[in-house]
Amino acid sequence: MPQFHLSPENRQRALDQMAGGEELDVLVIGGGVTGAGIALDAATRGLRVGIVEAQDWASGTSSRSSKLVHGGLRYLYQLNFALVAESLRERGLLLTTTAPHLVKAQPFLWPLKMPVIERTYSAVGVGMYDTIAQFAHRGSVPIQRHHTRKGSLKLAPALKRSSLTGSIVYYDARVDDARLVVTLVRSAVRHGAIAANRVQVTGLTKDLAGRVTGAELRDAETGRDLTVRARSVINATGVWTEKTQSLAGTTGGLKVLTSKGIHVVVPKDRIKSSVGIFLRTEKSVLFIIPWKRYWVIGTTDTAYHEDRREPVADLEDIEYVLEQANSVLATPLTKDDIIGSFAGLRPLLQPGTLDGDKTKSTKVSREHTVTEAAPGLTVIAGGKLTSYRQMAEDAVDFAIGKDRAKASPSVTAKTPLEGAAGYEAMWSRRATIAHQSGLSLDHVEDLLNRYGSDIDLLLDTIAGRPDLAGELEGAPEYLRAEIAFGVTHEGALHLEDLLARRTRLCYEHRDRGLAAAEEVADLAGELLGWDEERKSAELTSYRSRCEAEEKAEGIRSEAEAQLVRAEAPETTPFIDVAPEVDG
Repeated sequence: MPQFHLSPENRQRALDQMAGGEELDVLVIGGGVTGAGIALDAATRGLRVGIVEAQDWASGTSSRSSKLVHGGLRYLYQLNFALVAESLRERGLLLTTTAPHLVKAQPFLWPLKMPVIERTYSAVGVGMYDTIAQFAHRGSVPIQRHHTRKGSLKLAPALKRSSLTGSIVYYDARVDDARLVVTLVRSAVRHGAIAANRVQVTGLTKDLAGRVTGAELRDAETGRDLTVRARSVINATGVWTEKTQSLAGTTGGLKVLTSKGIHVVVPKDRIKSSVGIFLRTEKSVLFIIPWKRYWVIGTTDTAYHEDRREPVADLEDIEYVLEQANSVLATPLTKDDIIGSFAGLRPLLQPGTLDGDKTKSTKVSREHTVTEAAPGLTVIAGGKLTSYRQMAEDAVDFAIGKDRAKASPSVTAKTPLEGAAGYEAMWSRRATIAHQSGLSLDHVEDLLNRYGSDIDLLLDTIAGRPDLAGELEGAPEYLRAEIAFGVTHEGALHLEDLLARRTRLCYEHRDRGLAAAEEVADLAGELLGWDEERKSAELTSYRSRCEAEEKAEGIRSEAEAQLVRAEAPETTPFIDVAPEVDG
């Protein structure tokens, strides 16, 4: 097995390297999109970098987003031109250079209710959005188009006639967020990074002068403790920022406001539209986003004070999202239409001391900040998924200092991620690939949009083991080879990793993937060396998660819903060793 794959063997090798005593240039704490981006940025500059994640790659915010790569149209109306320009530049890079296999241009229809004033106001705003996009990254998406009511209803028959007088269709992009993260980690490892998930930082080490010199780690899979030395440590732990930086024994650093956003998922045939739908609401915005087999609808934006480990969608959240969507849909959605839901937490920078619940998270800037919480400890927080690459560049520049950053500048703007190189050519040949492999065209297209040109790796695996060409019985949109690839190449160590992040069965199917769970567990267990007792424990743990989340969806109180979710056992233990912090 090549050393750049995220296999169980290479994970162990990475831990041995970290414990081997050779000092890293950079140790990254946090395996979400920001941390993964930092690891790639540092590795492609030739730095010796390690990255650890307490749970699974992208298990926090970065697998629970709106799954959009966007400039932030609402930020334009807040006159935050710099943030919009940065995001649109990054959107263009992802679409055309770094991840065209994962990021897809997506049209959104914005229903207009007032024929003159609103259309003029909105057209100016979207026109500025398009203009900035053309300067930031010319030609990556089409510009806006205006439609009459008749034209709008032809594009989106699901809309009720009374909800609009016309519309504007503009473009952003969508992304499989968890797959983007694991691809970033794989790309970082390809360029020399050493990476290990399910490894928690339990302490930060210091020299006599008080400078952070590394970290103490705990392997959650084995209980093994180890120490890694690093010239610089970068904290990229999102909503856990304050907890992590407190390990340095400092009161400095960044303060983060936690905001919850939830999404619901409904079947594709439930909403008849050839485009996505964008709505401005009193509190925020709502997206109705088309994917191949379903729609993702969200989001909310509410201050959150409960357990940060496993946020869930409660009944009040769900009813709010349905109410907003139904304000424009001719046939209202009901809770019975929902096949899945998910909730994530945004790490928003606090502008100062919070004034209790009076602080509105929607007013907090989405711009990121990098600072030094203690000598040797760099902290980055804020921002959004779209801008991860710029955030990573800024964090590494800050950590290594101006002189070294000037000598070794970031190259990630022109570095394709794993699977990106050759993707367009393989997409053009997809019918031929289907014919030669014996797979359906539908499956080949799915594989190309999940793995890009790395489809060759899966096809090689199938050639050596033909049974992997079969569909999962309980989820025929996925091949058995994808489960195997999740273990041998993408670092999955548990059943939950495969059903919630390497695939999306936890919210794509009404049963949360339970119909496929046993087959997935059999295959993963074979590759990971599970005995029957371990396999049974994995299945029990995942079923408990599903039952808790389903029960939480019917509870109106957020606090009570979170208590129910907390009753399900953790896949691996969370060790809270940080001093108490406010927030």
